[in-house]
Amino acid sequence: MKLSEIKNQLSTLEDVAFVLPNGTYVPEHFHVTEVGLITKNFIDCGGKVRKETLVNFQLWDANDFEHRLKPQKLLDIIALSEKVLGIEDHEIEVEYQAETIGKYDLGFNGTTFTLLNKQTACLAQDQCGVPAEKQKIKLSEIPTQSSCCTPGGGCC
Repeated sequence: MKLSEIKNQLSTLEDVAFVLPNGTYVPEHFHVTEVGLITKNFIDCGGKVRKETLVNFQLWDANDFEHRLKPQKLLDIIALSEKVLGIEDHEIEVEYQAETIGKYDLGFNGTTFTLLNKQTACLAQDQCGVPAEKQKIKLSEIPTQSSCCTPGGGCC
């Protein structure tokens, strides 16, 4: 989800809620402790230089049980971040601490923001020797050829 999309969704909501990939909700008293701009410069395994820019939201469970972040407050935080940091309309990555700090993509299911598991991938599969995935078929789907040979009866 891009920054413009979360702003559009927030403008229609009465409450802000995030649900983890396992279906549990981030406690409703969470804080957004950071909205930032992350730029990652790197070289993939094929030697190509790449640059990735993301907007980062950090969610924190502060045990501040009286706290409830309202959509307008989050919109105000985003607006200030855009102004001060020069944040543009990039994809959002969300950090949230469970056993360790997890990084998630962001989705929306109509009422709640969903934290989506991120996956690693080789960006240069054609250059680093990763074999193409082989087609998997069931033996029962392999066409058989009929034979006129029968045991003890010889062949045609």
